[in-house]
Amino acid sequence: MRDLAARILGPAYALAIAVLIGNLLILLNEQSPADVWGLLLASTWGSGYGIGQVLFKAVPLALAGFSVALAFRAGLFNVGAEGQMQLGALACAVAAAYLPASVPGFLALPWAIAAAVAAGAALGALPGWLRARFGAHEVITTIMLNFVVAGVCGYALSAGLAEPESLHTKAILPQTQIPRLGAWISALHGSAASWAILIVAAVALAYRWFFARTRLGLELRAVGLSETAAEATGVSVSRARVLAMTLAGGVAALSATSTVLGYKHAYELGFGAGAGFMGIAVALLGQGHPAGIVVASLVLGTLSQGGLAINALVPKDLVDVMQATIILVVVASSSVLHDRVRALRAARRSSPSLPPKPGEVS
Repeated sequence: MRDLAARILGPAYALAIAVLIGNLLILLNEQSPADVWGLLLASTWGSGYGIGQVLFKAVPLALAGFSVALAFRAGLFNVGAEGQMQLGALACAVAAAYLPASVPGFLALPWAIAAAVAAGAALGALPGWLRARFGAHEVITTIMLNFVVAGVCGYALSAGLAEPESLHTKAILPQTQIPRLGAWISALHGSAASWAILIVAAVALAYRWFFARTRLGLELRAVGLSETAAEATGVSVSRARVLAMTLAGGVAALSATSTVLGYKHAYELGFGAGAGFMGIAVALLGQGHPAGIVVASLVLGTLSQGGLAINALVPKDLVDVMQATIILVVVASSSVLHDRVRALRAARRSSPSLPPKPGEVS
């Protein structure tokens, strides 16, 4: 229960401090915090369109968060979700656009998704292999690969993949498109939300099952807790690192289901930029728990969508400041709270048991 409290209090403190700093910035801009927050909530959870937009923005954030959290479990830091998402989106768009038109949807859609996952997984495996083979730190290699992927995607468009006089690829086939939620739920009509939200639900369930019920999941957790102890039990640390980064890349690339298959129906240069880096914030705020990651993606999705509306009253940079504050406070508070819990446990174990007070039953 104390561990649970520590995991909840860290994000709660982060949100409270972020709101406090946001209030100060709002007052410095000579606006009322109540008016600004009221406008933010009204433009997001106050309308069907707003809810749909929050869900749309939350999907890539959640998948990036699961990607980062998965690597965390194995003691790795995946800063390359941004590149993995971009390369996966390009592969998905190309695979879905150049299939023969006669291919049925039940084959075409899985093919497009598989192309995205394969591209992201391959890109994720590379820094994992470099870490296992040469000791190259994954933070450095994944950051560098983000720039490489941005250059490769830009070159691919300029070299012939882009449609004439445009910055996007050829439109994907109709049978590879994921339907919008608005076509089924009238309240969400006009929003970009699609049934790709089911991918998030599937990943959340698979994430929990993988780490709780499978041997590979337990091996990754063991490596994350102690490489020496994992090796002593026969776990291959090198294999675990490559596997963790491969899975992380594949999960991040699943965001193409929302951005490419469910919304743009093509790959567009720079589309969704920043979501991969915000996945770090989602993983930290969600404390690596599936439900926490989903909630964190909704919180940051709300800030992202609401920031467009409150720009009429205060600079949109307010949202960026709040997001950065959340990251800093979560990192700091989580460490402090976990240390505090350990200290309390140690004190309880070392303290002698006291005799019962008069009148109490021992």
